[in-house]
Amino acid sequence: MWLHKKVVKCFDYQCFSAFYFLLFGVKKLAENNYFVVLNYNKSYEDARKIQDLYDNVEIYKADVSLFDEVKSLVNYTLDKYGKIDLLVNNAGIDFWGTINDISVEQFDKIIKTNLYSYFYSCKLACENMIKNKSGSIINISSIYGSTGASCEVAYSISKAGIDGLTKSLAAELAPSNIRVNAISPGVIETSMNSFTF
Repeated sequence: MWLHKKVVKCFDYQCFSAFYFLLFGVKKLAENNYFVVLNYNKSYEDARKIQDLYDNVEIYKADVSLFDEVKSLVNYTLDKYGKIDLLVNNAGIDFWGTINDISVEQFDKIIKTNLYSYFYSCKLACENMIKNKSGSIINISSIYGSTGASCEVAYSISKAGIDGLTKSLAAELAPSNIRVNAISPGVIETSMNSFTF
């Protein structure tokens, strides 16, 4: 999610399973006069429902596991609004099974979606934030980044990587007046986690 006024590049997500979590976040931002660019990959209908609620929310389609698509998203936001005040990274997919069940291709897809996408978004948005000496980045991680999870090795690794990225960038970007934080929830009832409820 990208914001302007505040400009937010908002909640990248691949599976859009946490619809109400996302809706609440966008609602708070839109009500506080942020211009929100909400990225989706496969959940056009859900993204459209949110866009239809607010005049200052627009949607953009990008697969955030691909650097060139993230670059297009950032360029679109900067061309339209001139700056990014807040970046919220919320992409996430999972594979449930043992290490012997997951293929190398599945592992690669999870790492690219859950970790590389955060790196791509941070790298590209930071150029603008550093120039403006202002900004905030919120990375949605998971408690599994610190505890690990049985039968979710790729997901746990990706979230541990997000935690490391967040801590490193917080130290690196603080002199430029840019805050970097992570939110690490436990298990939330979503379609991705439906097998646990």
